[in-house]
Amino acid sequence: MLKPVLCALMLVTVWPACAADAVTDAMQQAYAPYRVALFKTNMHDQAESQQALTKAQQAWRLLTARFGVKPPAPYDRDPAFAATLAEVDQAYAQAAQEIAKNQLGAAHETLERVRDILSALRQRNQVIVYSDHMNAYHSEMEHALKAGPKLLGEPNGLLQLGMQAGVLEFLARRLRMEAPVEQANNPEFLSLAQAVEGSVAALKAALLAQNPTAAKEALGKLKPAYSKLFLKFG
Repeated sequence: MLKPVLCALMLVTVWPACAADAVTDAMQQAYAPYRVALFKTNMHDQAESQQALTKAQQAWRLLTARFGVKPPAPYDRDPAFAATLAEVDQAYAQAAQEIAKNQLGAAHETLERVRDILSALRQRNQVIVYSDHMNAYHSEMEHALKAGPKLLGEPNGLLQLGMQAGVLEFLARRLRMEAPVEQANNPEFLSLAQAVEGSVAALKAALLAQNPTAAKEALGKLKPAYSKLFLKFG
């Protein structure tokens, strides 16, 4: 359990604060329609998934046309920058084919790769944005959702899941604490962030009460709370 905590601490203590640069700003703008496409494929809405993905592709192509050949600092020293842009474009093309075939589950998984590709791009260029805090929470949430149901039926499973809930609690708190000023003062953001923290608190309460039924129910409420925050502010 040390690894996720150390990764979370890296977000706070090692990486620099997000420095405004044209490429990162453009990537964050292009990230908005991407988030919608990711959300819509998860909701199994074919028509809206295609519309959102088309907007994401258009935004990405504009970014590639503007910066693909000669990006400014800090990406100007990254030899893999152009290849990374192409990798995102390829993922979008694959997702488009899967959506056209109504394979929305596969398209969602394909689009999940884009989040990891962009995160790795920023990390190797020492850039951090709010999405990185969202990604850190998402990663641990998915781990809890995958391992949680099995742990609930195992000896000491509630204790082990409680340790994961502690990591989620830390990361959920960071989502509010690390928010940019414009978000931190936004009532909608605060409501959605508090809902994420509340979903974790409900899981912890169920685990402390040693109530597997309540814990299972609380696990099921983690992702909806996160998804709403991710869609609008992630």
